[in-house]
Amino acid sequence: MLKTVKKLNKGLKGEITIPADKSISHRAVMFSSIAKGECIVRNFSSGEDCHSTLNLFKQLGVDISFIDDKTLQIRSSGKLTPGGNNYIYPCGNSGTTMRLVSGILAGQNFDSVLVGDESLSKRPMKRIIEQLTLMGADITSVDGHAPLTIRGRKLHGIDYISKLASAQVKSCILLAGLNAEGKTTFEEPYISRDHTERLFKYLEADIKTEGTKVTITPSQMIAKDIDVVGDISSAAFFIVAGLIVKGSDFVIKNVGINPTRSGILDVVERMGGGVNILNKRLVSGEPCADIRVQYNDSLKGCVIEGEDIPRLIDELPVIAVLASQADGDTIVKNAEDLRNKESDRIKCLVAELTKIGVNIEETPDGFIVHGGRGKSEGKCVGKSLANNTIVQPLESYHDHRLAMSFYIAGLVCENEIAINGFEWTKISFPEFENLINQLL
Repeated sequence: MLKTVKKLNKGLKGEITIPADKSISHRAVMFSSIAKGECIVRNFSSGEDCHSTLNLFKQLGVDISFIDDKTLQIRSSGKLTPGGNNYIYPCGNSGTTMRLVSGILAGQNFDSVLVGDESLSKRPMKRIIEQLTLMGADITSVDGHAPLTIRGRKLHGIDYISKLASAQVKSCILLAGLNAEGKTTFEEPYISRDHTERLFKYLEADIKTEGTKVTITPSQMIAKDIDVVGDISSAAFFIVAGLIVKGSDFVIKNVGINPTRSGILDVVERMGGGVNILNKRLVSGEPCADIRVQYNDSLKGCVIEGEDIPRLIDELPVIAVLASQADGDTIVKNAEDLRNKESDRIKCLVAELTKIGVNIEETPDGFIVHGGRGKSEGKCVGKSLANNTIVQPLESYHDHRLAMSFYIAGLVCENEIAINGFEWTKISFPEFENLINQLL
């Protein structure tokens, strides 16, 4: 699908409610499926990835039904039963599904096979296979990639020190530890997103955190109703749009502001952006707020590195667009894990933004955006396109976050742009264009 985007000549105005957080939606279904009892999950994500998780647990014998299009009822005995087609469980395009479910299935008393689509089958799984193997798991892969054949075994706890701050790896090991013999401790260099720890505590698992170290003791979680807050990774596209589209002033409702996820808010503040946090509250263990975004014509570049990265790893593509509209350089370091996403997001981001005039260069562990939006011209992105024609459509590389980042860039391009493969946005954010239209 080829999507064209034209420059906006007026600001974005009004109020929108951001869709459910995908990371929490995944975990709400997974954890409720292995908890004991009945619960309601409200504001469940409509993204295809989260539905991959939902359908997988249905195959594993969990009673899951929709009360309405965003509300689930989940009944579970706390135990999973093998099912599916020859015990094969599709994960679609969802790396979260495959990596976290591997931790759950590794300690079951039955065998299973996790498969993914073409894109997911290219993503690295060694990072979880190695740790689970240390716990006694028996997993066969295709050179560290899906499909994963998991032969259920009794697991034992480990103390593991990770060189990489990764919420998916951490969550996988903690889920395995929930059903293992003895305690399991996972330590990382920086605190990655902690939705797993928060939801474990909310559902009464025996979990303790100390700095960058988290320890799980085998325990039975108790089902409780879960309200899913809005996704700050989805809100990020609108935050950037509001900051760079002249005349914008709007409010995003119900956004999760978990400090392990809200790095983009810190970067915006560092760059001098106009974002106000309103109506702070706690929802099912997660901090939440409304966010007012206003256009800013005096953004400045900054350095993003170290402990910043786990808190905004998914937002870096759209942050690159923001940086293109700032004065000075924005330098991103220590983000080599971007190369292991749905695409090599460093290489692909640089290649495509260069097409529309962004002065961006690739580095081994990130990128550098040389900003310099002209005070008089008010443009940077798109200045290389001529005669208001579509030149060299931007490729999405089957990567939803790249596709949406390019769309936001198109809102300030001097000339119309086109994005190839825009349908991939449906995987994570099918409401994206409708919400943009609500602000026009």
